[in-house]
Amino acid sequence: MESLNRFGAKILLVAANPLSSQPEIVAFLSSLGIEVRARRDETASEYEKEIELAAASQPDLIIDDGAELHVAYASNISGRNSRAKRTCFGGTDETTSGTIRLRALDRRRLLTYPVIAVNEAPTKHIFDNKYGTGQSTIDGLIRSTGLLLAGKVVVVVGFGWVGSGVAARAKGMGSRVIVTEVNPIRALEAHLEGFEVMRMIDAACIGEVFLTCTGQTGVITSSDIAKMRDGAILANVGHFEREIDVRSLFRVADRVSEVRAGIAEFEIKSQSGRSRKSIFLLNQGRVVNLASAEGHPPEIMQLSFANQLLSLHYLASRKHKSKKGVAKRVELVMPVPREIDEMVSRFALKAFGLKIDSLRKDQMKYSDSYH
Repeated sequence: MESLNRFGAKILLVAANPLSSQPEIVAFLSSLGIEVRARRDETASEYEKEIELAAASQPDLIIDDGAELHVAYASNISGRNSRAKRTCFGGTDETTSGTIRLRALDRRRLLTYPVIAVNEAPTKHIFDNKYGTGQSTIDGLIRSTGLLLAGKVVVVVGFGWVGSGVAARAKGMGSRVIVTEVNPIRALEAHLEGFEVMRMIDAACIGEVFLTCTGQTGVITSSDIAKMRDGAILANVGHFEREIDVRSLFRVADRVSEVRAGIAEFEIKSQSGRSRKSIFLLNQGRVVNLASAEGHPPEIMQLSFANQLLSLHYLASRKHKSKKGVAKRVELVMPVPREIDEMVSRFALKAFGLKIDSLRKDQMKYSDSYH
């Protein structure tokens, strides 16, 4: 936001999560003249209202984290307000779930401008998703619960870039880590990395901490919750709270209370009805690394934000070409151009004080030869 502001952009900033805004950051950005329509602990309706207002503000470029704003803009110009002026000529998104939604919009021809999927850049996958989310998830979990993770049975749902990072950090804290997956390749990778792999229905009975990392919906269901042991802790790091069936928790609970800031206790009768158990949900099922902590370390986020900024510049410099692309109906969800990703990596190496080798001429010639 600071860089865009220095470049002269007119910015409207809304939250990507009702629980993620930090008052001191909002105050700082506002002092720079940036319009920030976000506050800590927004209600769901307030959060959605601000998204709608941003979508209706006739943006030229949209930066998103989960595609909420992209979806609202598409709905605004194609459905509820089909006469709305189509001003946006490009955008970015930084999450797996956002990229999934954007491709769904594109398949239905509701996406009218190119969007660069920053999430799919190697620097984002490796550094942000794996190392950044891996560390910040454990940070959020410890800050909110204060628990010792050594010896705990931690179930990581999903073994993509995020899940593999979370599993590695939980293992490093001394936890017994179980991975659940639907993708056979990722499940095999988890097994070969030394993690236990099993079905959720089996993991539900033995897990003590459950961390959802999929970007999917309903990966922890009411049936899974029914099998969980007393004291089980549920947390999400897959962006949307839909990963955990929060509604069923409220439906089956006899009593719900906040036992600590951001921790709700759901008292539930056992399936036999003869005993009771408590299930603890962190941050209403919102992403724990943002709601309970401060997100990724700056060394990680500078890579993703550099990709965001350079991708926006790329789209702005090709504004007229982008319009031609829309007419030809090419796929509008694009990868980060390789030269941008490599540029970011080179500057990151320099910032870290690291030097690497370069290919010699004979090596470049060899790489281009079939002999």
